[in-house]
Amino acid sequence: MKRVRLIEFPEEEEAAFAKARRLEWVSIAYLSSAAVLLFLVMGSSQAMRTSWLEDMISMVPPIAFLISSRFATRAATKSYPYGMHATVSIGYLTASLAIFAMGAFLLIEATLKLIHQDRATIGGFDLFGTTIWAGWPMLFALAYTGIPSFFLGRAKKKLAPVIHDKVLYADAEMNRADWMAESAAAVGVIGVGFGYWWADPVAAGLVSLDIVRDGLNNLRAAVNDLIDETPRRTTDRSQLESLPDEVAGELEKLPWIERADVRMREEGHVFFGEAFVVPMNTENIVGDVADAVRKARALNWRVHDLTIMPVEASELQDEGDDRKER
Repeated sequence: MKRVRLIEFPEEEEAAFAKARRLEWVSIAYLSSAAVLLFLVMGSSQAMRTSWLEDMISMVPPIAFLISSRFATRAATKSYPYGMHATVSIGYLTASLAIFAMGAFLLIEATLKLIHQDRATIGGFDLFGTTIWAGWPMLFALAYTGIPSFFLGRAKKKLAPVIHDKVLYADAEMNRADWMAESAAAVGVIGVGFGYWWADPVAAGLVSLDIVRDGLNNLRAAVNDLIDETPRRTTDRSQLESLPDEVAGELEKLPWIERADVRMREEGHVFFGEAFVVPMNTENIVGDVADAVRKARALNWRVHDLTIMPVEASELQDEGDDRKER
């Protein structure tokens, strides 16, 4: 059985991929320490509890990235002739589901606390004979958690489109939710300090709403990927991926092809697809097709596997109209 070739990142993408893996290991170590610190100082604050649980669940996306990227780059085998590129889509679904589930849980919890008017209190503790407000270590812990998340998220969001990795992009979105959660939790802690008990659950609820929104958007995108939706851009899901049309345009430049249309499906970092071409002559069709495949692959590293099928012009009528609509 013919197997697909091993994925090979170009030099720039390989460096970005290695950097992304390092960032994810740093994220796991940092989130673990942040979760421990938040647990030690959270007290009865709902906003602090929200931030702690978010840090716990925030470790799911980087773990999903590290696992999926390890399998996705393995060579195809007899059991998996197409390779294991789809593990990236599975990782994306796992990360998106974790984000959505956590946001929904925290939103319900904050809403119930607001309805029941559970009033959080932030007391104090003695330190060398001086009473210290417990809110200060809470605010320190939130700063320790939130500030690195901001910079980690920005770094990951830059790398995600380079290596075309949606798990990494989802993790960047989770980091954004992290620093937003810590900011809102800080507002809640300060509000409780001034006697506004409702500031705590309201802050937690507002952050939870944003987490639910991010989780729902990513979850929808992950499910659509698994059912082979027309590929869309990594960072802007509202825009279709231009690569299928680029490949079709490149094929139509060849002297023996009158017309071409391409359909592709996304498999993790790369694309698999078929090109339907109307040949002007078939004298050297085998050699011409092999040359066309090489040219299409050279166009972009993400064109991982392409099958070219000669067809009659009448078979491309509907597909051609569809291309114009894009």
